[in-house]
Amino acid sequence: MDDCIFCKIIKGEIPCNKFFEDEKFIAFLDIHPVAKGHSLIIPKEHFVWMQETPDDIVSDAFVLSKKIMNKMLQGLGVDYVQVSVVGKDVPHFHIHLIPRKLADDIHSHQAVKYEEGEVAELINKLKD
Repeated sequence: MDDCIFCKIIKGEIPCNKFFEDEKFIAFLDIHPVAKGHSLIIPKEHFVWMQETPDDIVSDAFVLSKKIMNKMLQGLGVDYVQVSVVGKDVPHFHIHLIPRKLADDIHSHQAVKYEEGEVAELINKLKD
């Protein structure tokens, strides 16, 4: 994709703070971190959404995520690493790894309430 910012990063057209690269992926620090060490893992091949990405690439991306998460736990003194796959801001499948402390207040989400009958309807839509 000629206009994809992540594809431009992969090609070296846009600089990044890269700390991992192999034949399939690169990992680098997020340019707008919500915590110090907030990183992105992206496949070198362009796919917009995770559900469009081949299973082997998705699997390998999460195995790599686990390795990097362990490095973050050891090296950054954090309690856990939040994993997020959104894809809304940059149309290129990527995984966010966000180092976290149990006491921080990043990404507070408000709970929603289901209307009468909505739970059964959702379950039916999600069943095989």
